[in-house]
Amino acid sequence: MASPRTVTIVALSVALGLFFVFMGTIKLTPRLSKDAYSEMKRAYKSYVRALPLLKKMGINSILLRKSIGALEVACGIVMTLVPGRPKDVANFFLLLLVLAVLFFHQLVGDPLKRYAHALVFGILLTCRLLIARKPEDRSSEKKPLPENAEDQPSLYEKAPQGKVKVS
Repeated sequence: MASPRTVTIVALSVALGLFFVFMGTIKLTPRLSKDAYSEMKRAYKSYVRALPLLKKMGINSILLRKSIGALEVACGIVMTLVPGRPKDVANFFLLLLVLAVLFFHQLVGDPLKRYAHALVFGILLTCRLLIARKPEDRSSEKKPLPENAEDQPSLYEKAPQGKVKVS
């Protein structure tokens, strides 16, 4: 049976992957939702206007929106379908992307309700990455339990021997 840690990682990976595939697709095409696509176009125009450095680098709102959308779709597919270490790499890239999006929202002065989903999914990505990178605790599996109480050392035997200095 799979450990709770494994179940958590798989559930978070699939849910986050599907979410980012969906959100990336909305940024790339109006086929899913014309209203959401129009809103994304408007938002990315305001991000580029608020950060003139992007224009100096030759990045317009269309390129920024499509780049972020393509990265979200690619990382979402990896999070959903690819096993192993690539999931952690995709998780890291998505976390960086969410931080950039939060920066853009703050830059243009959006209210919290406009970027609350980015905060929540940033926290979920962080949790998934921390759980995935934490080594599994196998100490309980390696140490067999004694069959009877006589095999267990008493508290006195476990205590360190010597003088205790009390000040």
